[in-house]
Amino acid sequence: MTATHVHSAPAPSARPLRVLRIRENAPHPRQAGRLVISGRMADVCAELERLAAAHPGLVH
Repeated sequence: MTATHVHSAPAPSARPLRVLRIRENAPHPRQAGRLVISGRMADVCAELERLAAAHPGLVH
């Protein structure tokens, strides 16, 4: 008798959206830091849209 192991990849929707804000010292508070967003492209785009809507004065 032979054992067979089946490994399934996680479903794409199972990958969480990750938002990392890195604060750095800068002369102006709006320039202080970086933003790293990772996850599914649709989730990343939705997060960018949400951020843009929450801070309309910062969008160039």
